[in-house]
Amino acid sequence: MDIKETIIETHREGIQVVQYNKPYRKNAIDPVMYQRVISILNSAAADDSISVTVLTGTGDFYSSGNDFSVPVEDSKNNLNILKDYIKAFITFPKLLVAIVNGPAIGIAATTLALCDLVFASENSYFYTPFTKLGIVAEGCSTFTFPRLIGDRKATEMLLCNHKMSAKEALDCGFVNYLYKPEDLQSKVWDKIVEVSKLPKHSVTATKKLLRDTVRSELLETNDKEMEELHTIWTMGTSGVRSKI
Repeated sequence: MDIKETIIETHREGIQVVQYNKPYRKNAIDPVMYQRVISILNSAAADDSISVTVLTGTGDFYSSGNDFSVPVEDSKNNLNILKDYIKAFITFPKLLVAIVNGPAIGIAATTLALCDLVFASENSYFYTPFTKLGIVAEGCSTFTFPRLIGDRKATEMLLCNHKMSAKEALDCGFVNYLYKPEDLQSKVWDKIVEVSKLPKHSVTATKKLLRDTVRSELLETNDKEMEELHTIWTMGTSGVRSKI
């Protein structure tokens, strides 16, 4: 399938929408899709016509996580791509919004903590089964989850493979708003359009102030998580083809 089909990019009045579009694999993200999103985010960062970037999925999943369907010997390159993908979230200077239209698993769940606003469907859930797969958490979740949802809940999620429901995610502050599945794509846009019209300089300057205090720690966490993943994959204790 062509890259333009697996990642759909559209624009509407200063809002850039990026859709994971591989519904036959529950929008699992492969290396080519990662590279496309990296390019989109890095380009949008310097594009004055874009004030908000929105991430969402097609079909009934936001994303089922990694889909590295490549030979094991390419795992180092995959990790470099994954590291750059996470870095693009960390360094993105504008508003980054996620519309979670269904379950978010692995990297799709962890990177939500790097977004500025998260709108979710009531039928979504958030699942990070890293230890179940014999690997370690990524997406800077070992830093962001305790800060966002507390140590206890972060331990449940990242160590004990707890599947967090949409209601629980709202209650603990992991998402901002919940919508009925049939209302998500219509009602969520009122809020997104509202924030897209805020003064750009004010938004970017305020986000910079918010992120400057933790950016170096996020980048360092990303490095450390990738190092641990590389060690595990090199040892062969986890299948590189697993979806996480």
